[in-house]
Amino acid sequence: MAQIGIFFGGRDNGRTAKVARQIMEEFGKNNADIHNVNSSTTEDVAKYDFLVLGTAAWGIGEMHSDWENFIDQLTEAPLENKKIAIFGLGDQVEYPESFVDGMGIIFCRLPFKQNVVGYTSTQGYKFYYSNAEKDGKFIGLAIDEDTQPELTTRRVKEWVSDLKKEFK
Repeated sequence: MAQIGIFFGGRDNGRTAKVARQIMEEFGKNNADIHNVNSSTTEDVAKYDFLVLGTAAWGIGEMHSDWENFIDQLTEAPLENKKIAIFGLGDQVEYPESFVDGMGIIFCRLPFKQNVVGYTSTQGYKFYYSNAEKDGKFIGLAIDEDTQPELTTRRVKEWVSDLKKEFK
């Protein structure tokens, strides 16, 4: 069984799922499994030592609606000994006042924030505000497939490289 569970909210053929698959490929298919939160349970979460949680921005900065239904279940799962990484998609041009806020909302709802790893730099992005920014860094990987799709592959590779060290 894989040690890493990648959980995303959104359509199975959407952008968040695409990024989740890229993350899985970087970890290696034998090391990570992907789950859509719309059909996931706390038992699914409990199987993994390491979690990667992903959401697209929904509306004006909310986490994807699938997360609304799953976040309460997630917070009831045994998370105290798990390392958790978060990624979020957003559009920094259309929504510069709420860029990747969905990622920040997931972070805020987690009971063990000290377990979150994979913070990334805010450099290279142009936005006014994000509740996914803490102490000058994003609390995870920010992806903008709308205005910077050419940077996604590099950003994913670098982030997963860092996570491999954190997940040892």
